[in-house]
Amino acid sequence: MNLRVKEVCKLKNITITQLAERLNIKQESLSRAINGNPTIETLGKIADTLNLPITELFEQPATDIIICPKCGTKFKME
Repeated sequence: MNLRVKEVCKLKNITITQLAERLNIKQESLSRAINGNPTIETLGKIADTLNLPITELFEQPATDIIICPKCGTKFKME
């Protein structure tokens, strides 16, 4: 599962450390959650704190991108 938490934070001019402070958790715990397998509850808290729908935290699949199953390289279809 690819999350956009870091990308969204950058767009909203907030650091991961600041987000962790607003969530009342340690920065290390937040990093582990967003780089691992966070619970829906955690994602909901992050989304609420960033003032956006939870669905915005998930990377949307690009319809014009193909990923090589062998090496993982992304190719854009034109």
